[in-house]
Amino acid sequence: MRLERAVDGYLRHISIERGLSEHTIAAYRRDLAGYVEWLRGRGISDSNEVTAALVTDFAAERASGEPPPASSSLARLQSSVRGLHRFLAREGIEAEDPTGRLRPPKAARRLPKALTIDQIERLLDAAGPEAGAPPGGATAAGGGADELIGLRDRALLELLYATGARVSEVVQLDVDDLSHGDVVRVRGKGSKERIIPVGSYARSALEAYLTRARPELSRRGRATPRLFLGARGAPLSRQSAWLVIQHAATRAQLTAHVSPHTLRHSFATHLLQGGADVRVVQELLGHASVATTQIYTHVSVDALRDVYATSHPRAR
Repeated sequence: MRLERAVDGYLRHISIERGLSEHTIAAYRRDLAGYVEWLRGRGISDSNEVTAALVTDFAAERASGEPPPASSSLARLQSSVRGLHRFLAREGIEAEDPTGRLRPPKAARRLPKALTIDQIERLLDAAGPEAGAPPGGATAAGGGADELIGLRDRALLELLYATGARVSEVVQLDVDDLSHGDVVRVRGKGSKERIIPVGSYARSALEAYLTRARPELSRRGRATPRLFLGARGAPLSRQSAWLVIQHAATRAQLTAHVSPHTLRHSFATHLLQGGADVRVVQELLGHASVATTQIYTHVSVDALRDVYATSHPRAR
């Protein structure tokens, strides 16, 4: 099968059959486009011409690139290529899978960055109505634009920290996803749903946004069930949510890099530091394996070591 057709068929498969997110599919599409281009440069245009030696050479060449790629990026690239050829073999399009001996790179173990509770409070306070609108908010027509955007931003950040949800999950929430009292229904990777409790601070911020800001924002655009809206009434994008967090971090004078995932990391770290069971945190984060969640336990252990080193008279 022509390589381009093979890639299109595989991407349709992971989109429809496996329900992967648009973000993940876009990353796989970029990876496989580079793979096909590399094969074309070696005179390969059909999937049945790909050999194990070619796959190994491709992986080795990418791994030795300058600057060296992150191990996570290299692992995803290999996963894309392996998934394509496994799909072709499973569907009977090709007789063999040439990636059988391809071994994923050993990922460097990096501890997630988390903010302290004090830093989180400063970040959330900086996103309130009194903090003003983020870049672009002031262009909204009508009076009180800063207050409307401020109410939205505070609700957004409170919900991200209260639930540990991914920013892509939060911007996809509908208003009806909050109609379960003190919990929110989140759709995660693979369209798997999970129910997450929402604390009183986030509920209060959401109520203020829903009653005082969202109706006005909604009138500025087409009707949509999305919970979070932009200044012109359209659903808030993942990129816009990232800018909201960056703006709040700047106003809070946080020198550490703050991203949407920083709030997710902080959520998990603070729960474990407070005594939560790692499997409960796994369920709240939507991790398929508890091994993924256990990296946060190392953050807590490091904090314990710091306290021990500074407090115990014979620690040094």
